[in-house]
Amino acid sequence: MAVKKGQVVEVEIESTAFKGKGVAKLEGQALFVSGVAPGDIVEARIIKKKKKYLEAKLLQIKEPSHLRIEPKCSHANVCGGCTWQHLSYPDQLKIKEQHVRDHIERIAGLSPDIVAPIIGCDEAFYYRNKMEYSFGTRRWLTEKEIKSDEYVDDAGFSAGLHAPGRFDKILNLNECHLQPEISYQILNFVRNYCLENAIPAFDTFKKDGFMRHLVIRNSHYNDDLMVNLVTFRDDPGIIQPLADSLLGEFPAITTIVNNVNDQPNPTAIGRYENLIHGPGFIEDRIGNHTFKIHANAFFQTNTKQAEKLYAVARDFAQLNDAAKLFDLYCGVGTLSLYMADKAKKVLGIEIVDVAVENARANAKQNKVENAEFVLGDMKDTLNDEFLANYGHPDCIITDPPRSGMHPDVVTMFTKLNVPRIVYVSCNPSTMARDLQILKQFYHVERIQPVDMFPQTYHIEAVAKLTRK
Repeated sequence: MAVKKGQVVEVEIESTAFKGKGVAKLEGQALFVSGVAPGDIVEARIIKKKKKYLEAKLLQIKEPSHLRIEPKCSHANVCGGCTWQHLSYPDQLKIKEQHVRDHIERIAGLSPDIVAPIIGCDEAFYYRNKMEYSFGTRRWLTEKEIKSDEYVDDAGFSAGLHAPGRFDKILNLNECHLQPEISYQILNFVRNYCLENAIPAFDTFKKDGFMRHLVIRNSHYNDDLMVNLVTFRDDPGIIQPLADSLLGEFPAITTIVNNVNDQPNPTAIGRYENLIHGPGFIEDRIGNHTFKIHANAFFQTNTKQAEKLYAVARDFAQLNDAAKLFDLYCGVGTLSLYMADKAKKVLGIEIVDVAVENARANAKQNKVENAEFVLGDMKDTLNDEFLANYGHPDCIITDPPRSGMHPDVVTMFTKLNVPRIVYVSCNPSTMARDLQILKQFYHVERIQPVDMFPQTYHIEAVAKLTRK
């Protein structure tokens, strides 16, 4: 009998897919279910029917897998911040490594044997140096409230993370174990302060209210701690007393800023920023270099693990004192500067003008004189004229966005006679897609997975390519 949308089925989860969903087989088709573990026998409702696959919503776990463990966080089963808290960290690493192997074999058409054992994170919890919380007027109901026979009002001030797939509802967090514990303690304090002082949350539909986001940044290598209060309007009469109360309760806070986003967009980046307390930035380091990190600046979210990732990239690059290195999609220049003492010249290319400004400032602050940064779109910038102006690289490092490299950039790579390419990826599937083309011109010697984000399905990988 053909499977129908809305049908309730019982299946055994056989494996996991890249985005953390469990995979079962139903009448010869792949069935994807979120929130499960390999070995679980579950009851699920079909919510999507496609030609090649099905998707279902988990209703209940009939028989739990032997791999399943009790999550550390009470919100783990409903929060979008973590995917795999119900699996032990060693099991998470096994799954992530296998995902990389599968992509390399299935998409790139390469031997999975070139994938090295994954480099895990020393800290499976409390590893993030930044958390962005949101405020809202509608909260995500608990499972008990949803199943209640009585009407439950979802209105009211809420502070936490967006419910999975919902822009309008906030999961009211009481705990979070991704950033050091002071992070959710500050969140709880701000929530209670706003309730006690009748400070409204921003209403997504009415486009009014006050509190929009709370962004907390901490330094891994020193005690710097930033609180960024993102509001819908500029009101020192509200912000200053709140900041004073925060400093009284949390003397560890070193700086407080207020980003004012009076636009309808949901971003935590304000149209302008007010400095409330301290220097307005924190400092952290990667390798031998120190970075000033402002509220809206990009910085690697897992500082300690970023050093492991960068060490792999530097090892794969095989630089020497005479080498010229191009760093594509260089961001604020953290990887460029990390590489600079191993090369004669480093040239970073980035499309975001603020990032280029930050990269130049970072180079100046760290007294790195052999790094230069160029503003430009990679598909338009990396051409014959550019090479004529800046010379030919001995090695290229490319760290593209999740979507991978633009086809024009991949085509340019096939024409370049560059001895080595180091491909740093936050999405092994799009990296595998690009390697499928590049393998015609380069030997893909080794791929090293690095886990930057425990408890989630995200995985980084670094590939070493040498010219044929």
